[in-house]
Amino acid sequence: MSTSQPTRVYLITGGYPAGSPAGHDMDYARLRLLQLLGETPNLTTTVGNDFSDLAKWLPSCQLVITYVAGPHLNDEQSHLMQQWLEDGGRWLGLHGTSGGRAAPVGDDRRVRKMVKTSHHAVLGGFFLNHPPLCKFRVEVAQHDHLLTHGLPASFEVMDELYMIELQEPASSQILLTTELPTDPSPPGFGFVYDADTALLPDGKTRVLGYTRDIGKGGVAYIALGHCHSPLNNVQPFVDTSVEESGTTPVSFRGSWETAAFAQLVRNGIAWGSAQAV
Repeated sequence: MSTSQPTRVYLITGGYPAGSPAGHDMDYARLRLLQLLGETPNLTTTVGNDFSDLAKWLPSCQLVITYVAGPHLNDEQSHLMQQWLEDGGRWLGLHGTSGGRAAPVGDDRRVRKMVKTSHHAVLGGFFLNHPPLCKFRVEVAQHDHLLTHGLPASFEVMDELYMIELQEPASSQILLTTELPTDPSPPGFGFVYDADTALLPDGKTRVLGYTRDIGKGGVAYIALGHCHSPLNNVQPFVDTSVEESGTTPVSFRGSWETAAFAQLVRNGIAWGSAQAV
């Protein structure tokens, strides 16, 4: 019988307000992540819906994994997370982790802009917007990193193409990119923003995955991962590359059903828990 102590992972999946799916199939994402965690020996997982219990569980964890739509670190929690990372912890943020709170612009509450907070400073990425669900190609920008181990040079997905503004570009290792010179969102779709700060200097490339070291630990973020079911779909329409008619599929798993995304998550678990791949 093994007497080694298990490595604790804190998995946070949930929307805002508490208990809301916020347009995502949180139950599916939670189940898939638990299944992937279950493949790795010597891991034990605690599950949460938001960051409210962070102070309780963080000291005993080696890895935090987040798949959220709305929940974000407040200033006190950001300080706690920053210190934990500096001391050697690792945070794997997925999909909506780069979002958070959106504020109305002017008198029309339907027009909203994402609000940048201390959460994004720690994560290193800030979500601006995404066009309708579409098919696009992901390029692996760095092939010799643990997080991209076993991935092809590029792969195709159907997903929300997140427009992510890097907060610390000089200290970030870009792992995944795609090309999208301009935001094709139709008027009134998604969120407004002052400038498209998600574009890299070449004017066409966008970051979909990165990692950065923080003290003895670090953060990794992967923008892929939208999923919804008939119970929580809020997509009004999709790009014709997903469905020729533009009609939103009632159930959508997208990247979750690709071998590349599963490999990315497995690699993220190995990276965060110091397991070999």
